[in-house]
Amino acid sequence: MFHWGKWKKRMGANSSSKRPVFDDKEDVNFDHFQILRAIGKGSFGKVCIVQKRDTEKMYAMKYMNKQQCIERDEVRNVFRELEILQEIEHVFLVNLWYSFQDEEDMFMVVDLLLGGDLRYHLQQNVQFTEDAVKLYLCEMTLVLDYLQSQHIIHRDIKPDNILLDEQGHAHLTDFNIATIIKDGERATALAGTKPYMAPEIFQSFVSGGTGYAFEVDWWSLGVTVFEVLRSWRPYDIHASNSVECLLQLFSTVSVQYSSSWNKDLVSLLRKLLTVNPEHRFCSLAQMQTAPYLSDVNWDDVYEKKMEPGFVPNKGRLHCDPTFELEEMILESRPLHKKKKRLAKNRSRDNSKDSQSENDYLQECLEVVQQEFMIFNREN
Repeated sequence: MFHWGKWKKRMGANSSSKRPVFDDKEDVNFDHFQILRAIGKGSFGKVCIVQKRDTEKMYAMKYMNKQQCIERDEVRNVFRELEILQEIEHVFLVNLWYSFQDEEDMFMVVDLLLGGDLRYHLQQNVQFTEDAVKLYLCEMTLVLDYLQSQHIIHRDIKPDNILLDEQGHAHLTDFNIATIIKDGERATALAGTKPYMAPEIFQSFVSGGTGYAFEVDWWSLGVTVFEVLRSWRPYDIHASNSVECLLQLFSTVSVQYSSSWNKDLVSLLRKLLTVNPEHRFCSLAQMQTAPYLSDVNWDDVYEKKMEPGFVPNKGRLHCDPTFELEEMILESRPLHKKKKRLAKNRSRDNSKDSQSENDYLQECLEVVQQEFMIFNREN
């Protein structure tokens, strides 16, 4: 069993009694952090726990290999995520603190949340109570309302992207496919994770139509709440389903709610899982009219004064332990050997004509180097 508390103390004890002092004028960089352990990976990035050497504060650090991002045409998404995260901050978001780069990778340093994501807990067969899920619903309502005020559609609300802190409060993460719409604009791209995508996203893809807006996130929230309560989703949708097949499904299949659920909860879920976005609840003001939430003190929710119904076990890390093993055994460019590797690469580049075998890739890497947005929330 992994004893997180003991490990954290040990890390503190092992750190030098003299903390390093960094020049305030110098940009935060990789050397400012001690790498502690790998805790996750996404479609094209990995995440590890780090400690800032001067303040000894703990963070999560997401790092993305530049070459892989170029090859997979993901650079635009990384830049858009950075652009969005640098402009927002909320108590129920996983907030960005620093962004920087080196020759190999782009880095984002964000809040460290040790309670695991809701997908992990569902896979561990946690039976969430209605009260526990009601608080997640309220916390996500506040953060979605905030994002809407910032003109942001998240487009990927699902249990995997809702992280719990050590006390059990929910935080939204992963703005990799988020988009900004202003002044009555509409989004049109087929973006998201199929089982959580609203009908109008598919409709827009098939018919062109008028596109879609913030309502899609509230549909995804409805699907997520249903799944966290029941351990399965309201519609049986898989990545392999065709768009046409899904549109047929939404028009013919009605959602089956549990007879044991509070009737006001069912009524609210119906308002979120309404196929027509014009009739769907999609704001804090509308959610506050729901009888199910009539007893909620929203200021207490925002200030985290509400007691979570599920508190993650503090004696362990809530993530797949194989991430750490993979990083140590399978990773061809492990993070803890980065310094030596980059020094070697630099000396090799200086000793030969730096004409790259792949001029196009080199050009792309140079553009990424120039366009990358460095950020420090403390400044």
